[in-house]
Amino acid sequence: MINKIKSNSINFSWKGTDLEMHSNLALYVPSTRELLISDIHIGKAEYFQLNGIPLTNNEDQLNIKRIYNLIDKFKPNKTIILGDLFHSKYSLSKNLINKLENLFKTIENVELIEGNHDRGCCIKNISYLKEKKSLNLIFTHEPIKIKDESILNICGHYHPKLILKNNNDKLSFKCFALDTKNNNLFLPSFGDLTGGYLCKDHFKKWAIISDNQIVEIR
Repeated sequence: MINKIKSNSINFSWKGTDLEMHSNLALYVPSTRELLISDIHIGKAEYFQLNGIPLTNNEDQLNIKRIYNLIDKFKPNKTIILGDLFHSKYSLSKNLINKLENLFKTIENVELIEGNHDRGCCIKNISYLKEKKSLNLIFTHEPIKIKDESILNICGHYHPKLILKNNNDKLSFKCFALDTKNNNLFLPSFGDLTGGYLCKDHFKKWAIISDNQIVEIR
């Protein structure tokens, strides 16, 4: 059941730290001006092509343009990618590497929390980290278990989605998802070709209905 009116962002507070979940698939931390996105999977179309599956390359260019738009909108102190910026080292062409290096040279202060798909993918103008702590938050790619209940783990990897039903219609949406048992907040996948996994029943969910609409689900 939908629990919120139409909005392009929803505020969420964790133990005194305010977070903003946006319909453009980004999470913003106002007090530190940190902008977080996850699971872009640059080069996935090329990877499919190498394996004999014909796909266009427009997704990479569109994803890069969307990142530019995010930076222009939020003007963050730091942009943090929670893993899987790349899809595979085998699908990174010289042209695509140049585009990414120019992107990160332009926007500056970009950190990549390395994901399982990022192994062997090294480019200039970006910092590589295993994890990052900020306030009472820990940023990782895959979820981690935390004993301190005041700490929230913000992560990617899961590509959370949910299904909404209405009469005979059934639609799937990307979403933000909070694992209330383990204090993990999963970001939706930013890339267009990423697919997803259905959220568990106990997850609290915020569905991305459109580019301009995010709603809380209960």
